[in-house]
Amino acid sequence: MYTLSKEIQANYKNTTGNKDLRSESPPDDVPTLMSGGNYIKEGRDSAKSTCLVFSPRSENEAGMLARTLKTFSEHHVDLIHIESRSSARGHEKYEFMVECAPSGDLAACIDKLRRQCDYFNIISRNYRDNKDTVPWFPRRIRDLDRFANQILSYGAELDSDHPGFTDPVYRARRKYFADIAYHHRHGQPLPHVDYTEEETATWGAVFRQLTDLYPTHACKEHNHVFPLLVENCGYREDNIPQLEDISNFLKDCTGFTLRPVAGLLSSRDFLAGLAFRVFHSTQYIRHSSRPLYTPEPDVCHELLGHVPLFADPAFAQFSQEIGLASLGAPDDYIEKLATCFWFTVEFGLCNQDGHLKAYGAGLLSSYGELQYALGGKPELRAFDPAKTALQKYPITEYQPIYYIAESFEDAKEKMIKYAQTIPRSFGVRYNAYTQSIDILDSKTQIEDLVRNVNGEVQILLDALTKL
Repeated sequence: MYTLSKEIQANYKNTTGNKDLRSESPPDDVPTLMSGGNYIKEGRDSAKSTCLVFSPRSENEAGMLARTLKTFSEHHVDLIHIESRSSARGHEKYEFMVECAPSGDLAACIDKLRRQCDYFNIISRNYRDNKDTVPWFPRRIRDLDRFANQILSYGAELDSDHPGFTDPVYRARRKYFADIAYHHRHGQPLPHVDYTEEETATWGAVFRQLTDLYPTHACKEHNHVFPLLVENCGYREDNIPQLEDISNFLKDCTGFTLRPVAGLLSSRDFLAGLAFRVFHSTQYIRHSSRPLYTPEPDVCHELLGHVPLFADPAFAQFSQEIGLASLGAPDDYIEKLATCFWFTVEFGLCNQDGHLKAYGAGLLSSYGELQYALGGKPELRAFDPAKTALQKYPITEYQPIYYIAESFEDAKEKMIKYAQTIPRSFGVRYNAYTQSIDILDSKTQIEDLVRNVNGEVQILLDALTKL
């Protein structure tokens, strides 16, 4: 995630004018960094489209969709996209998803459709302007393409105090990395990068420093996976691993995959990716003049800090729970979930065998803060999502407070319970078979899921009798 410690600092300035984004008003469709932390609010949908998900009440006769769509024509509402599928809310029924352009009398169209349907839901990125509208979230993994380029910063846009600001070669490389991420789409191979000797030397300097600390400072899960990354993904001092190799390794371990990103995503969009076990990762590296400093997360932060833990099943499940909790959640809860992410996935500590260890990527990729966090100076508190979510924190200096998890399983269970307090009229479930999100809001769905779970339990019981 794009989060910052003392060695991963950012001023969050509008680099075209060198102005602080906290005090300036960016365009409506650009994510905005909010004051008091690392919460980035998503921009409005520049297309101003509205998605309607509905299941007509009429019998499933031929031409049912055509008759339903006539309602849109009568109200002069233009359609951008139409999908149909079997409904999970009733047997032998169909469900439609229609994306509407801002045209005609949409309000009257919606009112008429509601009366014709057993199920009706409105989903929009511009939910603040529409009553009874759920904040838009991706339903299928390919929907991540829709927000992948709605970013806060891009490419060669560097702050004047960035180590690479006056280096035209470095700025050109940053634009190259941003461009390949910007044009990536789901299902394509991850971009292969031929890193330069200078970039590899910078990686090597960071790699040497951090790997000296891992045996004594990193959690056992990180230390267990790291040798596997060396063996399977080319982790070594003289080589920067490729995202494709790492993503394939993670998929075999926990189902997590990587996706390149060109800049800062909003907190809502970044967390939504985790719901699909997708981590948005950078590919560029910090400037060679200061190898132990970076003003934004780079490939060292992502691959040395984040990746090893995503190969651990319990940690992967914990991360996904934060993502699932964010889907359709109100803005204030997105900020709370982003804060929980900050104090766990980025800067989390845990107790292991009577010793304090680090599992947060912001620590595991920062030589200085990794030592500081375990050095006895900062305040330590037990991880409690309801309380942790309200804690303010600095983003340009070492953290004064760290939260300790007893285990990833314990943290996961606490997050699941916390998610139940989020006000939304439905539940969500990740369907690994279809790589999609099931919206749970009917008795029929729950009954079908219970039957599926019972079948899985029988398989496990049968296997147990054979041991």
